[in-house]
Amino acid sequence: MPDGTTVLVDGAAGTVAVDPPEEAAADAHRRAARARADADAARGAARAPVTTRDGAPVRGGANAASAAEAARAVAEGADELGLVRTELLFLDRPTLPDEDEQAAALTALLEAAEGRPVVVRTLDVGGDKAAPALDLDPVRNGFLGERGLRWSLNHPDVFAAQLRAVLRAARGHRVRLMFPMVTTRDEVERAREALDAARRDLDAAGTARGDVEQVGIMVEVPAAAAAADLLAPAVDFFSIGSNDLLSYLMAADRTLSSVAPLRDPRHPAFLRLVGGICAAADAAGIWVGVCGDIAGDPELAVLLAGLGVTELSGAPPAVPAVKAALRAVTLEEAQALARTAARGPGTYPGGAPRAPGGAQPPGQQGTP
Repeated sequence: MPDGTTVLVDGAAGTVAVDPPEEAAADAHRRAARARADADAARGAARAPVTTRDGAPVRGGANAASAAEAARAVAEGADELGLVRTELLFLDRPTLPDEDEQAAALTALLEAAEGRPVVVRTLDVGGDKAAPALDLDPVRNGFLGERGLRWSLNHPDVFAAQLRAVLRAARGHRVRLMFPMVTTRDEVERAREALDAARRDLDAAGTARGDVEQVGIMVEVPAAAAAADLLAPAVDFFSIGSNDLLSYLMAADRTLSSVAPLRDPRHPAFLRLVGGICAAADAAGIWVGVCGDIAGDPELAVLLAGLGVTELSGAPPAVPAVKAALRAVTLEEAQALARTAARGPGTYPGGAPRAPGGAQPPGQQGTP
């Protein structure tokens, strides 16, 4: 390709055009200018709480793993931090962070959240998350092995230190605690017992602490999703882990590009499962969030809200666009779109529903 050749890259459509016609290039410049203007407008309104056009509230959150990321989320207008990945303190290091280090890191992150609710997920290792200090085995601790809460319950000393750190950091802050990779109610009860023990340990030692205002679980195992009604009475909220739930549901390894087309969050099986989770949660009087890339996609965010999700937490830069998309629809419109999508391909033109005034979702979503 000669130097100076014009190349037109359309990220939304997934196309690349070399030396496009002049009118195509001009049109791309116009669309890019409109997109920048829309993004600026959305960012300007992002700090305000979100309701749909008919007044249904939906919280627009963001994920974070550090104080810097929490500050970025606040700057982008996040209502809360819907997922704090504590495992990043454990990855890529030869030794474990002690309780003091964990408490200090969490305190800094909570301060950066400036009073917003923060969902702190306990250690989520295993699968594709390696941690040298934990001596994880790719089979024993693989996607179907001892990972997430399973690992924590089998390593009570590490789990107890993390729970104590969370309680210490919670002083003066709004903390919600979340357990990952839950399959059975027994696991939830054992985890809550460990949390009670951590409270007692700190109190006996005279160590100042706060407390968590809610306890929830990640719903990312199909068994937990199918039996959500049995788990809901034991917790205060569900957060759907879309990446793992899609992978397990579709029997498609999230690390293999050859099966990536199967991990489509608009697949009717996934949408129906999310709808069932929300129905079980609603019956129990608890709320449902979604964390991951699909919560940062404006079109998918509308579908999720239509299914009953009331909290969406994606990457910080996605917050303004998601909030703008939710403000543009009524809850009834979102519910209609969700019902249509859940009926399956062929029931709507073009392969995917459209939000009123919105662009059609891309043909293949990346791994959330």
